[in-house]
Amino acid sequence: MHPLPSRRGVLLATIAMAAAPLARVRPAGAAPTDAEARVNAFYAALLDTMKQAKRLGTKGRYERLFPVILDTFDVPGMTRLAAGSAWLTASPAQQAELTDAFSRLMTATYAARFDDFTGEQFEIAPAVDQPPGNKLVRTRLVQSNGKIYNLNYLMRAAAGGWKIADVYLDGTISELAARRAEFSSIIKGGGPDALVALLRERADKLLADS
Repeated sequence: MHPLPSRRGVLLATIAMAAAPLARVRPAGAAPTDAEARVNAFYAALLDTMKQAKRLGTKGRYERLFPVILDTFDVPGMTRLAAGSAWLTASPAQQAELTDAFSRLMTATYAARFDDFTGEQFEIAPAVDQPPGNKLVRTRLVQSNGKIYNLNYLMRAAAGGWKIADVYLDGTISELAARRAEFSSIIKGGGPDALVALLRERADKLLADS
């Protein structure tokens, strides 16, 4: 079991260390919104993968989770925002490579760290409207020792329904802002191609080391 990361570790390191039965915190008889249902389905897929983690191995978990990541997260939108101004100067081919490398790293991180189940629980609260038409789905990761971590999801309507556009660790720390700050120095030093190479290298290392 990997320990929970520092603030810099963000969601991909945090949520991947545990799976759990899903508990919805909502009034009796109230149906989940589409945004909540998307997060609920994401957690269910993580839990199913966790239960088979040892049999699947890291690469097997990667293959299981890759389509789930693409279905749950607005990967193109997140990549565009994380790349910042470099996205505007990148060629269409470079943009496609950035998006692919970003999705590979996201999935590889889950696959490498989502490798055990020790009785944690995820709780999902009702979605809250966020201007200008987004929603915030608040969740909690409750560890078996009683420790609680708040994980909130900014949801945006996209092709195929509501998708995660950003994640807030401890309820307030933006995953996307952290990524953008990290990526900016890499892009300044070598442009979009340097960022693509780094993201691919990190993904390959996660899959090889696990």
